[in-house]
Amino acid sequence: MEKQNPQPVCGQEALLLLNCVTESPYDSEKCIRFLQSLRECVLSKKVNKFVIPSQEHASEGAGGSATKQPS
Repeated sequence: MEKQNPQPVCGQEALLLLNCVTESPYDSEKCIRFLQSLRECVLSKKVNKFVIPSQEHASEGAGGSATKQPS
């Protein structure tokens, strides 16, 4: 029997919102619905903050990076 990883609290809602904002064309009404769903989830589950596991092991002073599309 394989061991399943537990699903993060409100992880599905967060993932749907993140993927929504990356879509082109951007559908703000759809993303707002996902945001509202995430908000309802964090309130009902009493989530204080989200943590990305790789951030726990990042060295001090290490910054993130972002890429921009050419304009």
